[in-house]
Amino acid sequence: MEVIKNIFKLKNSEPVNSVAESTEEAREQVRITYYQSGYGASKKAEGNPVTFGVGLHNLFNTFENLCRKQLNEQRILKQPYLESQERERTELKKRETAKSIYEDQIKVIESLIDKSKFEIIDVKQHPDKYGIDSDKRPKAQFYIGLFLLVPITIYLFVFYISATYSAFFKNFETDSLSAAIFDANALGKAINDGWLEAVFVGTLPFVFMGLGYLVHMFHKIKGWQASVKIGSLYILTFIFDVILAYLIEKKIFLYDAVLGQQFSPQDALSSVNFWGIIFAGFVVYIIWGLVFDFVMKEHENVDKIKVFILNQKETIKNSIKKKDELAILIDTVQQELTAIKGKITELQSKIDGFIFPVKEYLLYHYQYVEGWYQAINSELQFPIKQLDEIRENCEAVASKHLDVLNLKGIEVQNIIFEKK
Repeated sequence: MEVIKNIFKLKNSEPVNSVAESTEEAREQVRITYYQSGYGASKKAEGNPVTFGVGLHNLFNTFENLCRKQLNEQRILKQPYLESQERERTELKKRETAKSIYEDQIKVIESLIDKSKFEIIDVKQHPDKYGIDSDKRPKAQFYIGLFLLVPITIYLFVFYISATYSAFFKNFETDSLSAAIFDANALGKAINDGWLEAVFVGTLPFVFMGLGYLVHMFHKIKGWQASVKIGSLYILTFIFDVILAYLIEKKIFLYDAVLGQQFSPQDALSSVNFWGIIFAGFVVYIIWGLVFDFVMKEHENVDKIKVFILNQKETIKNSIKKKDELAILIDTVQQELTAIKGKITELQSKIDGFIFPVKEYLLYHYQYVEGWYQAINSELQFPIKQLDEIRENCEAVASKHLDVLNLKGIEVQNIIFEKK
């Protein structure tokens, strides 16, 4: 067995460049030595199967002990496991970092959720704190303005339907101003006159409502251009009211006029009825526009708070969804961490254990067996039947030996005896 020991002496003492070459030479010498050892032992024991079994057992123990003592050889065999363990530790650090980032993100999201919940409650009491220009009691002002706006709107509808019908389609039967402006049957009469007349009379008030809405929208725009547009809309409305008043006043004047008497603009400007019609329409329209603008602003104030609250609720909803996604990721990473730690522990047990070079041992084993059989065939002078019996018994011993060691039919290069 001295040659076997020399293998490991070469590995520990020779320079790196010559270790591989010297080791191969030593292994070849060991292989031959095992063959010769089996040959000599078989010759001396006359192929005795029992002695053969003892020789195989001693061969295995000697080889195992020598392997255990060669730390450098074990270090080389364990190098792949060390590298694999290092890779797993790198992955472990990556997973731990990822988990830490996810946990920090969850803390930020939870803080955002708490902040949004607080702001949903606080915005109702302190809207100015969140950049919302709103009175603390916008609902009361809104409903009061709405209460005033509805009858004024009805009034304007009645006025413009009646005044439009009187100005363009009505044949006057009296010189009463109230009968000219407020005709309860104006829309019905327009319908009887034709569908075009009915559409014109019935839709004209909506034109004025649209002008009022435009005035409100232009109030939101800053700058001189918006002011010019608002002024133009008021002038346009005033001109139309002047036209209505002029036409109505002309019909009233002509109803009482003497044959040949003409109605002129100077007559209209000097007539109280003319200005009464204008103020009954245009001034009320101005009031309606102011009330409408106020109601819309109050509604927007209330709506701003509602929109703010809805946005915060949506933020909470999205944050909870993101939090749940992060929780799933953390759970996945935690499972990966557990698996990686298990791999590291498993690799460490292999590193701390002993690696037995199966293929190398089987090479020497079969060389020893070959030498044993060669001695039986060439050295023993027994009858053929007896030699066959010895060989069969030795074959059984060799097979049992490998079975006991769990080495029969094995395909792996090395076996790891893990440290418990």
